[in-house]
Amino acid sequence: MSIIENTEETTENDIGGSSEKLDIKESIISLLRNTAFGGFFPKSEEDIAEEKLKEERSIREKYEIKLHDIQIKKVPLWQNLIMIFVGLVLIYLAIAKGFEPLLLIPIGMGGILANIPVANIAAIPVVQVINNIPVTLSAGGFLGQVYTFGIEAGLFPLFIFMGVGAMTDFGPLIANPKTALLGAAAQIGIFGTLLGAMLLSAYVPVITFTLRDAASIGIIGGADGPTAIFTASKLSPSLLGAIAVAAYSYMALVPIIQPPIMKLLTTEEERKIVMKQLRPVSKREKIIFPLTVIILIALLLPDAAPLIGALMFGNLIRESGVTERLSKTAQNEFINIVTILLGLSVGSKLAAEKFLRFETIGILVLGLVAFSMGTAGGVLLAKLMNLFSREKINPLIGAAGVSAVPMAARVANKVGQESNPQNFLLMHAMGPNVSGVIGSAVAAGVLLAILG
Repeated sequence: MSIIENTEETTENDIGGSSEKLDIKESIISLLRNTAFGGFFPKSEEDIAEEKLKEERSIREKYEIKLHDIQIKKVPLWQNLIMIFVGLVLIYLAIAKGFEPLLLIPIGMGGILANIPVANIAAIPVVQVINNIPVTLSAGGFLGQVYTFGIEAGLFPLFIFMGVGAMTDFGPLIANPKTALLGAAAQIGIFGTLLGAMLLSAYVPVITFTLRDAASIGIIGGADGPTAIFTASKLSPSLLGAIAVAAYSYMALVPIIQPPIMKLLTTEEERKIVMKQLRPVSKREKIIFPLTVIILIALLLPDAAPLIGALMFGNLIRESGVTERLSKTAQNEFINIVTILLGLSVGSKLAAEKFLRFETIGILVLGLVAFSMGTAGGVLLAKLMNLFSREKINPLIGAAGVSAVPMAARVANKVGQESNPQNFLLMHAMGPNVSGVIGSAVAAGVLLAILG
């Protein structure tokens, strides 16, 4: 019996089953095997058989999701109208409130187009292999084609990271390396929310998140839209629309969500702490940094290499000084084109039959929790570091450990200046901010190594 024919079978230990458990020991071994040192952990026959079974289940899941996508599902017109209204709300927030307009406008328009009845604008292409020759049975809608090329294949998030790398100055992080710890601490929101998603699934009957779903939802806590999309496309493509909207919505709401948490966890005196000017960083250091990071990631966490590699490549063409044309293209035309296509294709996943579910409410709630935990984690670690450091850190910059670059750093600077108008924290906050980008990609790599 083939894998596809076996789609109706279920087992107690199925990846998507309600009884799935995470074996900590096996997870660590699985993670170590996905490094350059994997040869020290040879696989037994049982491990090989289990890995093969897991791969078959993964193929079966992908088949079921694809089958679900290509089947034309008619939903009541009122559901389409609700989702069109959601798209209009996203566009309103982008235009009237200035919330992430470069992404929310394409996402909102993509959602509107995907919910136009009969048009099937978001239908994905259908290809069947006949006598070893791929035959296109249906070209699909134009949004479906863009989604298949850019999101399903995982290209758009990587292209975005190239552009982000070309626009990012790692100088503040290199000048003050200990701020990398703040970016790492902010990732607590990812793993805390993973546990929260599993608890929600266990105790709320109408919500059924698998472990892979929970991992994808947790990435929202990193406030990194491309990483959230990349992870969800690999682990939970059926939840991609809700996860993407939650991630970018909370990124847009950084100036509203973060300040109350920052003020709650810090005193007036802590917010007044003035940090000394950062040392100058040489061009050589800026060139060595991305190359060093790529080598370390290749050795320690290859699953994160696509994201980190794209980010560091973009940064290298910026800092090398000999590829100005490439750098400017990556920072402008390239990332702008990809942003348009990414937003439209993500919006195409806001179809009524996929979005209007109880799981969507759970994702939105968990996303807010994840973002809040990430903000709090960075602030609290900065306070802890001050207990052992002679040079005090303003705890506000810890909140910039989430990956919303550079918005989170600007918020930290603004809140600091409210307490001390002469306090300029922007460059100091950029250290944990760019560290958070790397941290969320590493966290995604860990989850993909264990669950992918």
